[in-house]
Amino acid sequence: MGHRNNVTEFVLLGLTQDPGGQKVLFVIFLLTYIVTMVGNLLIVVTVLASPSLGSPMYLFLIYLSLMDAAYSTAISPKLIINLLCDQKTISFSACMGQLFLDHLFGGAEVFILVVMAYDRYVAICKPLHYITIMNRQVCILLLVVSWAGGFVHSVVQLVFVYNLPFCGPNVIDHFACDMYPLLELACTDTYILGLSMVANGGAICTVIFICLLISYGVILSSLRTYSQEGRRKALSTCSSHITVVVLFFVPCIFMYVRPVSNFPVDKFISVAYTVITPMLNPLIYTLRNAEMKNAMKNLWWKKLAMDRMRMCHSY
Repeated sequence: MGHRNNVTEFVLLGLTQDPGGQKVLFVIFLLTYIVTMVGNLLIVVTVLASPSLGSPMYLFLIYLSLMDAAYSTAISPKLIINLLCDQKTISFSACMGQLFLDHLFGGAEVFILVVMAYDRYVAICKPLHYITIMNRQVCILLLVVSWAGGFVHSVVQLVFVYNLPFCGPNVIDHFACDMYPLLELACTDTYILGLSMVANGGAICTVIFICLLISYGVILSSLRTYSQEGRRKALSTCSSHITVVVLFFVPCIFMYVRPVSNFPVDKFISVAYTVITPMLNPLIYTLRNAEMKNAMKNLWWKKLAMDRMRMCHSY
């Protein structure tokens, strides 16, 4: 592809220029990243190791956790390292790579959240047919479609940006390579392109968010026929799903449903869904879910018992 540009790298301004502030943020983001990875991988291990968590809901939860871990890894390490560096540069190809991964995992996560909502809908509204509707093939198909959806979305974004001419300023007022900051640096009129971005990112987010809210409305209204215990259990699962959906979609919609423009607040809103949400998801899903909590307790007790046995045998 013939690039009409002489920009081989970009400079990321990051969240603050203040050295003291950078050190504080370094500690905060490093801890956040560690908690995110440990929390999400703990969910994966717990589900895989617990026969009681065999339902499709937990299979999707594994994928959501893996995606959060990957999504976080696409953004956080570079952000954390840059807080310690004087020279915060990223090469053109690394920038494109980060953009691609960011939208791949972010896009796939949007679809996974839809799949999880559908799974809850079937479980609560058609409980007798749940096993037949959500069979293994269907679950695998839904996961493949989620990845494919994320992939297509990401390729579209990348193709748009990759062919833009970058010839002048290469300073990105952000901590990561994202669409809008890059569009602002292109030396061509990106207004039409910006509108198509809004259509691609923003419209998808908004439509899906509204559909999800409606689907949870339907689910909650159908709980009237349930016993109190059943209602409580379904409510705790759904409320955790709704919390995650709101945390993820609201900042995304704010970012992508408006004409291309960079507000200073954007960087901090980006932190919400690239750094904070992947960390909160495991907490939300485990704290609101009795089955997950019990499975984790059982696993730890088992592990402690095994360690004790080993110690006794070694004496």
